[in-house]
Amino acid sequence: MKILFLGDVVGISGCSKIMNNLKSEIEKNDIDFVILNGENSSRPGVGININTCKDFFNCGVDVITTGNHVWDQKEIMSYIEKENRLLRPFNLYEPCPGKGFEIYETSQNIKVGVLNLMGNVFMKKCDDVFIISKKFMENHKLKKDYDLLIVDFHGEITSEKNAMGHYFDGHATLVVGTHTHIPTNDARILNNGTGYQTDAGMCGDYDSVIGMNKENSINRFLKEKSTKHFPAVGEATLSGVIVDCNIETGLAKNVESYIFGGQLKNTH
Repeated sequence: MKILFLGDVVGISGCSKIMNNLKSEIEKNDIDFVILNGENSSRPGVGININTCKDFFNCGVDVITTGNHVWDQKEIMSYIEKENRLLRPFNLYEPCPGKGFEIYETSQNIKVGVLNLMGNVFMKKCDDVFIISKKFMENHKLKKDYDLLIVDFHGEITSEKNAMGHYFDGHATLVVGTHTHIPTNDARILNNGTGYQTDAGMCGDYDSVIGMNKENSINRFLKEKSTKHFPAVGEATLSGVIVDCNIETGLAKNVESYIFGGQLKNTH
């Protein structure tokens, strides 16, 4: 079974690339299950709205994860309560709308657990992600509660993501980082069989500053005349990870970076 995980979708550029290409990419790469992080997919480049969620589901996405911008579009707070395919970080302070973990059953009767976590370093305040993860692994077991487990770790720094990958090694099929919007060149299988990549990158226009208009972003750094950040609108690249799963063990048989279209060199 092959799972495609796509990194943060940014603005209209990223959304258009998903809607115009995802179905054909699923077929071309023999993908059985698709997860994407949608927390920057709204037109302003922060948050996600209801119509975008529905568009993603209609073009082949099975689960949407999020992060620190999950509540930036307020309409999503009520929608997430009734749509279990949309997740928010599991370790957000409670009480909080929605869920950060769910188990999904595929048409082949394979149970896929998806866990959405958020880091603590340089991020919005949330419960200690390592303590929460420890409790999660005590209460949820690979090949007992689900056949596969995919972990989206939405974090700012590479060391925290790297540590979380090793912490889940042997307990998850794939641990992949999101949030920093730049794909890292370290896709691999860890010692105990878990697939890992520090950051999946973004689905957006790379002729930009992490998906935002580059001229405006530079002016903000220079403290010159600028506006709020807004997304770049050139052709997007789809960035993510493909993991080939061993259904018998729940671990990874193979993991590789996925790059399609736009300015980055294509690998698929």
